[in-house]
Amino acid sequence: MNNQLQKKLEKLASQDVGQVAFSELLSQHNSWKIGGAADLFIEPDNFKQIATVLRFVSVNQIPLVVIGQGTNLLFDDAGVRGVVLKIGEKMADIQISANTIVAGGGAWVPQLTRMAMQAGLSGLEHCIGIPGTVGGLVMMNGGSQRKGIGENVVTVTVVNNAGITQQLSQSECDFSYRHSALQGSGCIVTRVELNCPAGDVKKIRRDMLADLRNRRHKFPRKQPNCGSVFLSTTAMHSTVGPPGKVIEDAGLKGLRVGNAEISQQHANFIVNLGGASSKDILILIKHVRQKVREHIGFELDCEVRYVQPDGILVPAHIQADKL
Repeated sequence: MNNQLQKKLEKLASQDVGQVAFSELLSQHNSWKIGGAADLFIEPDNFKQIATVLRFVSVNQIPLVVIGQGTNLLFDDAGVRGVVLKIGEKMADIQISANTIVAGGGAWVPQLTRMAMQAGLSGLEHCIGIPGTVGGLVMMNGGSQRKGIGENVVTVTVVNNAGITQQLSQSECDFSYRHSALQGSGCIVTRVELNCPAGDVKKIRRDMLADLRNRRHKFPRKQPNCGSVFLSTTAMHSTVGPPGKVIEDAGLKGLRVGNAEISQQHANFIVNLGGASSKDILILIKHVRQKVREHIGFELDCEVRYVQPDGILVPAHIQADKL
């Protein structure tokens, strides 16, 4: 960190922005357990503190990375030369009234789905096994079984990069498969309003338990991973199957680079066997893409985002292709 940046970050840390830490290891804040240190790590308590951070980094041209549980991110071993802002437990309130659920951006997705089930509200069963935060889920239109949380969104409250709070409608978010207009906008999801139809509590519980059993059987749970690495496409899924099957059919299941391995359980997962580097992961991603392209002619793009040391997020395959 150069002296000029250090002075700016010290000034930011002295303001009312929440909990702050210098040189915080990012490997402690993502599910892959990979990544170097952030120059300044901040966990805010409220909207006002978020706005303060966003205005400051905008005026001072400081790189900013916003995270929740870090379940869909690959941090570089060099860390981030700037600010990492975590929307976490302090912004995780969940309120339910009739068919409406209002959740903070830091709310844990499994908790949200369980509370919906207890209230007899359906539509979120497919999210039960997703170990991320609501803000990240909405940003990526996350879900499973080819469903997305965007189907249930009524409004999304964000703080934009000018520090101004805005409320966006479902249509303004422009949800599509694992995508929304929020991505790359520089805004932070702070609150989400969902509409969920009434359902039978016993059936909702059965569906959730079935989903969790399926995940325990199919997916690696005890080794650090980011969840699904590669995106499924309609064309590929309908002709040759989902990414996991395609990668396995190409003979890549169990392939290892350094301490990163294509999971023995599910080939669309890459696990950290202990001490894996960001480069290990990227080399595996590049190799998988090349082999699948040669094998069936389809391009496998990444769902996971790579975080450059300058704070810019790109689909991990874009960085992998540069190696």
